[in-house]
Amino acid sequence: MNEARRRLLLRAGGLLALTLALPSCAEKQEPFQGTDITGVDWGRDFRLGDHTGRPRTLADFRGKAVLLFFGYTHCPDACPTTLAKMARAVELLGEDGARVQGLFVTLDPARDTAAVLGQYVPAFHPDFLGLRGSEAEVARTAGDFKLFFARQAPDASGFYTVDHQAAVLAFDPQGRLRLYFRGKTAAQVIAHDLRILLQ
Repeated sequence: MNEARRRLLLRAGGLLALTLALPSCAEKQEPFQGTDITGVDWGRDFRLGDHTGRPRTLADFRGKAVLLFFGYTHCPDACPTTLAKMARAVELLGEDGARVQGLFVTLDPARDTAAVLGQYVPAFHPDFLGLRGSEAEVARTAGDFKLFFARQAPDASGFYTVDHQAAVLAFDPQGRLRLYFRGKTAAQVIAHDLRILLQ
C-alpha cells in the first residue's frame, strides 16, 4: 500500500470514529450535583393524608418531580429554612416549577393537625402540601425513607422538640426516588438537578 493510500484510509478511519463518538457525546447527561440514589430499594411510596384531608400516595403526583421533606412546624431552624429553600428552587425553574410538587411530612402529628399544616406549609409555597398520619403511620413512613427522628422530653411548660435529619428527597416524574439533598444544599443545586429530572 502506498503512502498516500495509507494516509487516506487513516483519515477516513478517524472521521468514522469521530462520527460514531458524536451521538454518545450528545446523549451524555449533565451530572447531578446532589447525591444520586437511583435504584435504592427503599422509599418507594407512602400513604398519608394531606392538610385538606385527602389521602395521598406518590401516584397522585405522577408526571411531576416531587421534593419530599420531613419536619415539624415547631422546628425553630432547619424546617423553615429548608421549606424556603425548596420554594426558591421551584421559583428558579420558572414555568417548569409548575411541574414540581413540594411535600412536607410532619414528624409531630400530635401538634401538627391538618389545620396547622394548612396554614404553615402553603405560606412557603401555595402549591406545597403538608402530609400527616397517626404516630405509627408517621414512624413507619420515616423508617421506609431511612429518616431518623426522636422526640425529646418536654420541658416544664410541656414544650418539646424533635431531632431529625434535614434532608430533602427528590423523585422523578415517573415516581422513582432519585436524589438525596443534605441540609445545607443550596436552592440553586436543587433547581439544577430538578431541571435534569424534568427533561
